[in-house]
Amino acid sequence: MTLRHTTSVVALALALTAAPAFAAPKADPAKTVGKIVASPAFQKAVAKLDADYDRTVADIITLTEIPAPPFKEEQRAKAYLEMLKAHGLTNVEMDAEGNVMGVRPGTVTKGKGPFVVIAAHLDTVFPEGTDVKVKREGTRLMAPGIGDDTRALSTLLAYVRAMDAAGIKTKADILFVGNVGEEGPGDLRGTRFLFNKGPYKGRISAFFSMDGGAPEQVVDRGTGSKRYRVTFTGPGGHSYGAFGIVNPMVAMAKAVTDLYAIQPPKDPKTTYSASVTGGGTSVNSIPHDVFMEFDMRSESAAELAKLDQTFIGLLDKAVASENAARSTRAGAVTYAAKVIGERPAGATPETTDIWLLTRAAITTLGYKPSMDASSTDANVPMSLGIPALTIGAGIKGGRAHALDEWIDVEKAPALKGMQVGLAALLAVAGVD
Repeated sequence: MTLRHTTSVVALALALTAAPAFAAPKADPAKTVGKIVASPAFQKAVAKLDADYDRTVADIITLTEIPAPPFKEEQRAKAYLEMLKAHGLTNVEMDAEGNVMGVRPGTVTKGKGPFVVIAAHLDTVFPEGTDVKVKREGTRLMAPGIGDDTRALSTLLAYVRAMDAAGIKTKADILFVGNVGEEGPGDLRGTRFLFNKGPYKGRISAFFSMDGGAPEQVVDRGTGSKRYRVTFTGPGGHSYGAFGIVNPMVAMAKAVTDLYAIQPPKDPKTTYSASVTGGGTSVNSIPHDVFMEFDMRSESAAELAKLDQTFIGLLDKAVASENAARSTRAGAVTYAAKVIGERPAGATPETTDIWLLTRAAITTLGYKPSMDASSTDANVPMSLGIPALTIGAGIKGGRAHALDEWIDVEKAPALKGMQVGLAALLAVAGVD
C-alpha cells in the first residue's frame, strides 16, 4: 500500500517548472498578505461572509444531517456536488473514487492548471445508524461530525460566494474539493486518488486541507502511520490434555512485551501501540489462533520504516522463541501480518510560499501561529513533495469523534477566524 508513483511526480515537476510564480516568492510574505487583507476587494469579501453567515450555518446543518459513514459518503457527496454547481464553478464532477470538485478559473491559467487546491473531507468516523440530527443550545451546535469536517465543507462554499461578490480574480486556478476517505479505515483514499489517478494528477501546485476549527493552527508535518492485524496460529488443543504444546498466545504476548521494550526517538516523534486483541476458543482450550492490531506512527518516513522493520523482526523472534520453548509435535506456531492501514509521512518546508504566506495570514489577522504535526489529507501531497498544509475553518469547536461533538457559531469570532483561510488561499493563488 506504499505510494509509488514516479510518473505523477515527474509530471508535476514538469508542470511546476513551466508554471508562473503566482505568489511572488521573492516578496515579503507579510507585505503580500497585508496588501490583500487591506484591499477593498477583501473587505467586500468579508462583508459577504458576514451577510451570508446564516446561510453558512444553514449549510453546515444541512450537510451534517446527511450521514456519511466511512466508505458510504455518496449521499452527502451528491448533495455537495449540487452545491458546487449552484455556486457557478466550472468542470464540476465526481471522480471514480467519489471525490466531488469544481474549478474557479484563474486569469493566467484559465482553468488549465496547475491548480491550487482547497479541500475538506466528506466522511465522518461514525457508523451507519448514528443519529446525526443537529441540536442547538444558544450558539452551540451539536451533532456527530459537525466539526470534523462538515463546517469546513460549508466554509469552502462561503469562500466562493465571497470571492464572487467582491469580484476577486485569482491568477491561478482554484480547485474546490469535497473528498472521501480521510477518516480511519478510509486511509486517505480520496486524496490518494486525487493526486495519483484522478483527472488532476500531476497538475496540482499547492494543497490546502481544511480540517479543524482553530484559525491559528496549521499542520505542516504529516504524521505517517502503518497498522497491522497480526494473527498468530498454532495447533490448539485441550488446556489440560495437550498441556506442553506451543501456544500462539504466548508468542503474541512476547511480541507485545518486546515491542514495548523499544525506546523510539522523541524527535522526530515516533510511537507504537498494541491496540486491539481477540481470539481463542474457550477458557479450557489452548487457542488455535489469536490476533492483535498494532499501530505505528512517526513524523519521519525513515523512522517509521525503521520501526516497521524492527517490528517484523520481533514477530519472527517471538514465534521462533515459542516454537523452541514448547513441543511442536502437533504443529508449530506461525503468524500472518496483514497491513490494515498505511499513511505516508511528509512535511512542507518553512521556505515554501504556502508555509510563509499562511503563517503571514494568521499573524496579519491577529492570531499567533501554531505549527503542528498530525495525520490529515495533506499527508499525501507532502509525501509527494507538493507544498501542502492543513488549516482550520475558523469556527471553533470540540469533542471531535464523539457523539456530543460541537461547534460554536457565535458570529464575531467565527467571521474573524474564517478570514485567515481566505487570505491564505488568495495569497497562494495570487490576485490581480
